[in-house]
Amino acid sequence: MNTKAIAINKQSWEEAAPRFYGRNPLPEYGPLAPTEDELQLLGEVEDKRVLDIGCGSGHSLKYIKNKLAGELWGLDLSHSQIEAARNLLSDDHVRLFESPMEKNPGIPEGYFDIAYSIYALGWTTDLHQTLANIYSYLRPGGIFVFSWEHPFYNRVYQKGEDLLLKQSYHKEGPYDHEAWTYPAIMQQFKVSTYLNALIKNGFMIEQVVEEVRLSEEDVERHTGRWYSFDKANYLPTTLIVKARKGKAVS
Repeated sequence: MNTKAIAINKQSWEEAAPRFYGRNPLPEYGPLAPTEDELQLLGEVEDKRVLDIGCGSGHSLKYIKNKLAGELWGLDLSHSQIEAARNLLSDDHVRLFESPMEKNPGIPEGYFDIAYSIYALGWTTDLHQTLANIYSYLRPGGIFVFSWEHPFYNRVYQKGEDLLLKQSYHKEGPYDHEAWTYPAIMQQFKVSTYLNALIKNGFMIEQVVEEVRLSEEDVERHTGRWYSFDKANYLPTTLIVKARKGKAVS
């Protein structure tokens, strides 16, 4: 766990949180990507114990609450995000933790039916420790679903009508996030790294989704943005993975 990077990211998210209030929560898995309403990866959530890793402003938990989940739990690095989620969910029975995902701040183990992470897992400074934590939180047979920007998408830049490969897909590790005013450190992993890390930590992979959805509404929303119609015609924007708790590999 890189405590320096976590501290930098925490400060960055305190500043950036208002920009991301309610942005792309469930049922969305990411920009120009298929939704939970289409994919049904979480399955039946009624009466289930559900944990959100990187819960942000709490809007995904609100979606889960409306599906009549039995218990709502969330974790996020940012104090601003946790306060936003607490205010949003003030009338609901929800337990929220302000903590990096690399640490267990008091979340019960072997307890949850469902854990998910929507566009948050790539912020971890220790992928294996984070996945080990999530594995420990789930009951036997519990599911984990995550989405994140597809690792190939940010290797390609658009210049006019051309798409240019600017970095090697094989290069992994931390990098400075260029899109924000405030310093932030993100992680680059290949698809195989995510999948192998899940397997190594005992998960059984059930579904991998790389499709895009190019509806007229989505195309208009993302005109001239980083997630664009032009790039999405050639590259998946989002990686979505569903896994189930199995037996850890020694």
